[in-house]
Amino acid sequence: MTGTGDFGRRMIHHRERLGLTHEQVADRAEMSTGYVQYLEGHLSPPNIEALARLAAALETTVQDLLGGGQDRPPGGGSASADPGLEVLEPAECLRLIAPGGVGRVAFNGSHGPTILPVNYKLHDDAIVFRTAPGGPMDQDLRTGLEGVEIKIGFEVDRLDEAQREGWSVLIQGPAHHVPPDELAKVTDSDVTPWAGGDRQLYIRIVPHQITGRRIHGR
Repeated sequence: MTGTGDFGRRMIHHRERLGLTHEQVADRAEMSTGYVQYLEGHLSPPNIEALARLAAALETTVQDLLGGGQDRPPGGGSASADPGLEVLEPAECLRLIAPGGVGRVAFNGSHGPTILPVNYKLHDDAIVFRTAPGGPMDQDLRTGLEGVEIKIGFEVDRLDEAQREGWSVLIQGPAHHVPPDELAKVTDSDVTPWAGGDRQLYIRIVPHQITGRRIHGR
């Protein structure tokens, strides 16, 4: 079968995402615990029937377990026949984004409206991410005025195409360039940019407004 990718790693990712043990996955998929453990350490996927049971147990799709469609944007599947939209309270929004991951920074850059992905952590109820000192984002997020900071948008979302549901959180607030004398407040956030490189400038967003939406599949 094409597009298998790293099957065992994808199994582990979804199991840990759901906080399940091997025993719980095995019970959901009607398999033995030993077989689930074997599949996580094996390169080849099982037959299509076992794949379908695993996908259901891990609340994902067969295609996703096989690594197919990884270069396509999320959300290409069909919507629920009767979706429900829920407005989220700020506390629930912060709970959803608390684990950290990838979010999007939106601001008016030198070439117009700009949205860029960043690795972030929620630290002391503020968003923390890193960028390159003197780089385009560093320059675009400076006003040039002492004590005046640019207000930006920060968005995080999660789509579950298998369940036809998801959520999005939008945070708005000033982008604060953390100076050397304040680094102790953010360095223990342990945020690490996937892009690598010299990204030693920490930027902190203190939320002034927090909004969110959740779509429920039915």
